[in-house]
Amino acid sequence: MHPPVHNGMPARQLGARDWAKPWSDDAGGACVEVKRLADGRVAVRQSTDPDGPALVFTSDEMARFVTGVKEGDADFLL
Repeated sequence: MHPPVHNGMPARQLGARDWAKPWSDDAGGACVEVKRLADGRVAVRQSTDPDGPALVFTSDEMARFVTGVKEGDADFLL
């Protein structure tokens, strides 16, 4: 039996397969990895700490985040 999926859970509990790196730095190494879960949610982890915590978002939350980034809402971080 798998533990319930929740924010902050160890990413390793979500399995080692199917993680993707849609965002990566140019220096290599510090990447954000994402994984679509069976229930449609999206897990996010730091590639340099694959056993660290995973952030888990609904598909709507992830869609709003990506849309906001595309529209420049996060430009103040640059």
